Amino acid sequence: MAAQTVWQDWIGRTETRQGCLTVELAGMLSGALGHAAAPAPGLAPGAAMPPLWHWAAFPEFVPLSELGTDGHPRLGGFLPPLPYARRMWAGGRLGFEGQLRIGEALEKRSEILAVDEKQGATGPMVFVRVAHVTVGGAGRVEEEQDIVYLDIPERFTPPKKLPLPEAPAFDERVPVNEARLFRYSAATYNAHRIHYDLPYAREVEKYPGLVVHGPMQATLLMEAGLRHAGGSAPRAFRFRGVHPMFADEDMRLIGKRDEDGALELCTGTPSGHQCLQARLELV
Repeated sequence: MAAQTVWQDWIGRTETRQGCLTVELAGMLSGALGHAAAPAPGLAPGAAMPPLWHWAAFPEFVPLSELGTDGHPRLGGFLPPLPYARRMWAGGRLGFEGQLRIGEALEKRSEILAVDEKQGATGPMVFVRVAHVTVGGAGRVEEEQDIVYLDIPERFTPPKKLPLPEAPAFDERVPVNEARLFRYSAATYNAHRIHYDLPYAREVEKYPGLVVHGPMQATLLMEAGLRHAGGSAPRAFRFRGVHPMFADEDMRLIGKRDEDGALELCTGTPSGHQCLQARLELV
């Protein structure tokens, strides 16, 4: 109970950071996300920033001595000091106004909205909900992220596999391999070892293989949805992970429009189940 009281003290904590998606960082992201169906975006200074690329604009320059065993910065700074070894980005919700641009100065204000302990099928877990507002010269992105912390299990027990949607409007395949995971980790300055260190992923966190980044899946779905919508701009986007994706299979990008004109999206595996679900609402 005392520990939970300390965690609650983190609610309302804020931080403000300055950032920029430089042309060089944009090029690194383009190299990590590129695939046959997607034309390369323009990367000149002042060019429109593809949606969700702002996630790479605020790298955490934490000394190696301040990283945890998993490669993330140790908890207890901005995020509460939770006693759980596994971290997952469970989902998020975003709203877009105007247009962020490559090379412009950005500011991000973050606030911890909630710290909730729950009992899951594998034991206790804590959900941390964090709000971010990112602004540039004429653009603004408001978002909430759900981060879940839990104990590492003795063995991997996969969640229930959800079947892929029938009769989608599009179904693309993106090759997934170690090089793509490494490039995305490098572009986002993400040292989480489950994405590039196979012995760690298997022996410590008990995954069967390297884990494909949730934010990378979300970004690829956003790009595919906008392209198939004819270049419309995003108004809102939400996503949640329903099953880990591993690097032993390629990624499928699947989507179709619903009755309201929004796009219902998911990533999936060639073997036939969903990994990340998303909904994209257009301007």
